[in-house]
Amino acid sequence: MKIPSTIVTLLAGVVITLASLWYGQNHGLMPIAASEEATQVDDVFNFMMTVATGLFLLIEGILIYIVINFRRKKGDFTDGPPMEGNIPLEIVWTAIPTVIVFFLSIYSFEVYNNMGGLDPMASHGHKMASHDHQMVAMDTNQKVAVGLGVPLGSADGEPIVIDVNGIQYAWIFTYPETGIVAGEIHVPVDRPVKLNIKAADVLHAFWLPEFRIKQDAIPGRDTELAFTATKTGSYPIICAELCGSYHGGMKSMLYVESEEEYNQWVQQNTLAQAESAEKVALNTKEMTDEQYLAPYMQEMGINRETLATLHP
Repeated sequence: MKIPSTIVTLLAGVVITLASLWYGQNHGLMPIAASEEATQVDDVFNFMMTVATGLFLLIEGILIYIVINFRRKKGDFTDGPPMEGNIPLEIVWTAIPTVIVFFLSIYSFEVYNNMGGLDPMASHGHKMASHDHQMVAMDTNQKVAVGLGVPLGSADGEPIVIDVNGIQYAWIFTYPETGIVAGEIHVPVDRPVKLNIKAADVLHAFWLPEFRIKQDAIPGRDTELAFTATKTGSYPIICAELCGSYHGGMKSMLYVESEEEYNQWVQQNTLAQAESAEKVALNTKEMTDEQYLAPYMQEMGINRETLATLHP
């Protein structure tokens, strides 16, 4: 019994569709998704994998069918029947990829724009925002230092702002709201974070694989990205743009912590930097030798009794 070609085509279409849908969602090619934005990016990637898998199975299936069904018969040395172009078919197989690419471009544009990567006004508003944060930084530092409050970004829905500066060969992270400057990022889980990204010397690229964030850091130009971490843990920060001889060592870490752990980190680092600034502000010219050397003597474990035994 010969099965009608329409039934065969229908069954093949169902098999290809189911196989594409399954593999598009279960390919396992992406690392863990640790942010809300990572899930959105993965949705775009999964859709692309579904479409690509379906097209691969369809095209390869047709090629295999043609090779088997239209192979030269034994002893037949004649040419095959002449075939001319099929205009409707050509229109269809040109229109389908066009529609797919158009849909993908809009879909990916919306996802990336939601992360701030395509905001044309980002660089214009950045300087004003940074100025506003600097105006309130001193008051915020005082509150955190004495344990009377938490950083401005603690309000529900209000993003934590972090200035990211790429230099050869390190990342410098500044929290304008608290004045903290660090070589690593600490953020609380389930709180929005806004990154102001720039470079001080050459082109760098800020890459957080588990967050699906990758943005060029360009000298003289500020760019913005936003994310909300959803899983606590430590995640690598990598420079994804060749920036010099030690490009491979330009790495850092992002730590996603609970609200309590993050507030504790902020207070500890605010106190430490306040103490450091106080030491720098001392006028050593007005200090006696004993006052100037006292901190170093304490660190070395030297006291008056020790000096007395050496110089009676």
